[in-house]
Amino acid sequence: MMQSTQIEPQSKFRRAMSDIVVLEMMLVQTIIESTSLIGECIVEVNEQVEGGENGETTIEPIRNILLRTRDDVVDSYTSNFSYLRQLNDKK
Repeated sequence: MMQSTQIEPQSKFRRAMSDIVVLEMMLVQTIIESTSLIGECIVEVNEQVEGGENGETTIEPIRNILLRTRDDVVDSYTSNFSYLRQLNDKK
């Protein structure tokens, strides 16, 4: 009887630590993904301002580039959050 009460807190602790590790990994992944998206946005805006590689201007306005990037960055966070909620619901 005493042994089962000792195992239960240990398994809860292990599960909590496992959840924390998964959350940290997903947060790092999301930060890297959003940083990459923002970097791509900066390149696109720069090309728009500079006139592209051949000195030609692109059709897409800077505002649209920024809005698209915002949506992509938000999507990366929300999709990972939804995935984590699904994992939590299974437990």
